Amino acid sequence: MTVTIYDVAREANVSMATVSRVVNGNPNVKPVTRKKVLTTIQELGYRPNAVARGLASKKTTTVGTIIPDISSIFFAELARGIEDIATMYKYNMILSNSDQNKDKELQLIDAMLEKQVDGILFMGGDITNDHVEQFRSSSVPVVLAATYDESNVIPSVNIDYEAASFDATSYLMDKGNEKIAFISGVDNTLINQRKYDGYARAFDEKGINLKDEYILKGDYSYDSGLEAVDQLLQLTEIPTAVFVASDEMALGVIHRLQDNGYQIPNDMEVFGFDNTRLATMVRPTLSTIVQPMYDIGAVAMRLLTKYMNKEEVDEKEVILPHRIVERDSTNL
Repeated sequence: MTVTIYDVAREANVSMATVSRVVNGNPNVKPVTRKKVLTTIQELGYRPNAVARGLASKKTTTVGTIIPDISSIFFAELARGIEDIATMYKYNMILSNSDQNKDKELQLIDAMLEKQVDGILFMGGDITNDHVEQFRSSSVPVVLAATYDESNVIPSVNIDYEAASFDATSYLMDKGNEKIAFISGVDNTLINQRKYDGYARAFDEKGINLKDEYILKGDYSYDSGLEAVDQLLQLTEIPTAVFVASDEMALGVIHRLQDNGYQIPNDMEVFGFDNTRLATMVRPTLSTIVQPMYDIGAVAMRLLTKYMNKEEVDEKEVILPHRIVERDSTNL
């Protein structure tokens, strides 16, 4: 049988209100009474009903977090930042995996709201009108992390992806490369578009002709990096450098080039994006854009706590800084 607050009150010979005050840390309880109630709670193995407490206070101190791929190192780092700040502010976290599937994303948002979460952190791909409508009609605040809302309606935390991509491409050009391939994500998200825009802007500003055959699409996975290199090596003019939209894809690029006898960076330079742990695990180590994944998650969670607690919010679209880290996959 489940032990209830009534059982604790009866055993300790106090009112249920007194037990409730002890459980919730109310200071208006005599020390002797508090000790007696706590001892009784321990002896009976009582666990407060969070749902019932949430119904009474209209808060469950729980946030829902929706991410595309729970196995991804990138999203795992984001989730870690979210959880650390959630713990700091005494919130529990419900984590769900959406597989970046629109229907599943919308279903998960509904499921989170049914669980009476106090707020939702969302990481996904393409934010459609259906997403925005669901977020706007939500009874709780929603914050996007490493995800863009083109309408600027939903608060978000990101880096400047266009500027980061421009910096990466310009870096390779400054090394003397003009034939630079770009392997982007396959989905038509605003982030992918901004990464492409930065790549294209670097060519425009340097006055270098951009070749369409150098632009390939992957799905951010290792295997798609392998497949992209297979396509590049069939070209008449093989590029001298490759800018890859994720570190995991970049590892596939490096390994397939090495399989074909290419020396990195002497025969071809490779540049990644994200600065996940993979960047230092591959040989040669990967030059990449540092996207502060942990910080994005942490700042997004802090922004959500402000909305949940009705604190003043200075800016709802937060842009964190990025930087380049040079390693052995590019010429120093």
